[in-house]
Amino acid sequence: MLIELLGRIEEEPVLELLSCAVFPDPEAIARTVQLYKTDEAMELLGLEKDGALLGIAGFQTDPNNRLRLQHIAVHPEYRGQGYGRGLLLELIALKQPAAIVAETDEEAVDFYRNVGFVVTSLGEKYPGVERFHCIYEAEPAQEADDL
Repeated sequence: MLIELLGRIEEEPVLELLSCAVFPDPEAIARTVQLYKTDEAMELLGLEKDGALLGIAGFQTDPNNRLRLQHIAVHPEYRGQGYGRGLLLELIALKQPAAIVAETDEEAVDFYRNVGFVVTSLGEKYPGVERFHCIYEAEPAQEADDL
């Protein structure tokens, strides 16, 4: 079940997952927390099961209903069990975006491919670090006339 996390952003379980999604440096985490507190367009949802926070997704939606995924993480104890995919599927069901767009590194690119994203290399965006553009085109909602 997805839950809203902006009001809990400074709680330890949320900070722990944010540190998995950004460079695990206290200053980088503090900047990320500040972004969520000050940018009204940013949303932070968590996947919770039996009271445990399993994963998070931070994003914003643009005027074309494209969801730009800024942060996604699953707690290390729960990785490889389908919770990342489940988090994205619930996010799609809740927000019904036209597409989901993300940028990632080589470590996470297989996750995005396995979920159905089309992955394109952006090349070496930072010295020695290849980055990737990932896009998932959501299926258009069926019109009532088509039912």
